[in-house]
Amino acid sequence: MTAYMHPLVAIGSRAVIEKLTIGKLAEATGTKVETIRWYEKAGLIAPPARTSGNYRVYARDDLARLSFIRRARDLGFSLDQVRALLDLAGQRERDCGTVDLIAGEHLAEVDRKLADLSALRRELARLISTCEGGTVAECRILEALAPAA
Repeated sequence: MTAYMHPLVAIGSRAVIEKLTIGKLAEATGTKVETIRWYEKAGLIAPPARTSGNYRVYARDDLARLSFIRRARDLGFSLDQVRALLDLAGQRERDCGTVDLIAGEHLAEVDRKLADLSALRRELARLISTCEGGTVAECRILEALAPAA
């Protein structure tokens, strides 16, 4: 079954080419329906056209925009960063320095998180290395986690 339903359907003043229901849009992008609704409320996706039965109807542009959002979120960009990137993507003639800045700041944050995770890993490995077997009462890991008396 394809995600697209009918070719060229006019809804209100908006021409929708190959319209999509919210379920088909969700399926096509791997995004939950609730998340799509939330993105609409957050202003990341424009409110869609509605059918006479008041069902949401999305166009190819909505699919492209949601795919962009989904990919950016998968890469860990914050909602504010995604919003900024979407705004910049709409300004095709603008210098891409701001995009580079946003991506660079995000990379620095990823590097900080990796450093934190490496430190966490070292500490957990150190705790595990203290294990000498025996009973829970003699467990060095539990002892290290307990508050100091």
